[in-house]
Amino acid sequence: MEATWLAILNEKHGVISASALPSGFLRRWTCSRCRHVLPEVPGLSCSHPHTGADGPEAPPPQLPSAAKSLRVTPNTSLSLSGGRVRAPICAPTYRTISTGTMDLGHEPNIELFVKAGHDGQKVGNCPFCQRLFMVLWLKGVKFTVTTVDMKKKPAELKDLAPGTNPPFLLYNGELKTDFIKIEDFLETMLAPPRYPHLSPQNKESFDVGADIFAKFSAYIKNSPNNQYQETALLREFKRLDDYLNTPLPEEIHQNATKNIIVSDRKFLDGNRLTLADCNLLPKLHVIKIASKKFCGFEIPVQFTGVWRYLRNAYERDEFTQTCPADVEIEMTYLNVAGKQK
Repeated sequence: MEATWLAILNEKHGVISASALPSGFLRRWTCSRCRHVLPEVPGLSCSHPHTGADGPEAPPPQLPSAAKSLRVTPNTSLSLSGGRVRAPICAPTYRTISTGTMDLGHEPNIELFVKAGHDGQKVGNCPFCQRLFMVLWLKGVKFTVTTVDMKKKPAELKDLAPGTNPPFLLYNGELKTDFIKIEDFLETMLAPPRYPHLSPQNKESFDVGADIFAKFSAYIKNSPNNQYQETALLREFKRLDDYLNTPLPEEIHQNATKNIIVSDRKFLDGNRLTLADCNLLPKLHVIKIASKKFCGFEIPVQFTGVWRYLRNAYERDEFTQTCPADVEIEMTYLNVAGKQK
């Protein structure tokens, strides 16, 4: 069973209410008192604070455990959180939106399909799905995310993308598969001046983490007799750390009067997130969670560049709010690790 996040934007205050719908279809219900569009969740009443003639203000209702709430403020990205629906103040007009700015114009109709978690609804563990989720979020474009339960793939999706596993994407009704091709397509179609380019300036920013996930996979599969694989994994972390601590040409040029020895940039290619980060960060998060759980391995503290990079990444909603829950990662590798701890 797939779940679709339906977001309702309050244009005046930039706050939305949203929930995970079990059907995967965008169906709208309207409050008879204030005409507020309601998410279709059994037993959920209107989240508007009805005041004056409409009666006293009511607290926002508690969502079922499978539901989520979303919040958008103008000119910023959305964030996901569990628990309650945010109660927007009444405004005359609503639109369906997921992320981006208030000026929608003629934006494309985009729907991203990602792997569902073990409950069949929440976002599951899939670095490639998260990669595209981050790309769309960073682009600031309106889009919908639908989680797909691979154990009970709905007939509608079997007809839409036969033989295709997430991630895949509908762009104005046209099916796009292969996450690398999708990423290239989005970078071409969602281009300046309306949308930012996300390609890194330095090719090395893409290359530096190319082998780290493969080394991790070998490491965890051979646990506990994985000393050789651990050495190989640490070698890749050292390579990444050296790159993150080495000033980029742009940093040296911008600080020509200073003798910069160690970089202080936030991300792989500078102080903005790029496609290189969308590729590497989801993998680093999986490595961090699974290695500690099953192998007792933590990224060594002497890798200061790596830890600076991760700390900066965990401060960004585009990354943290697209991450699967830790338990999803742990369940993925439960039967992969040679020894479970």
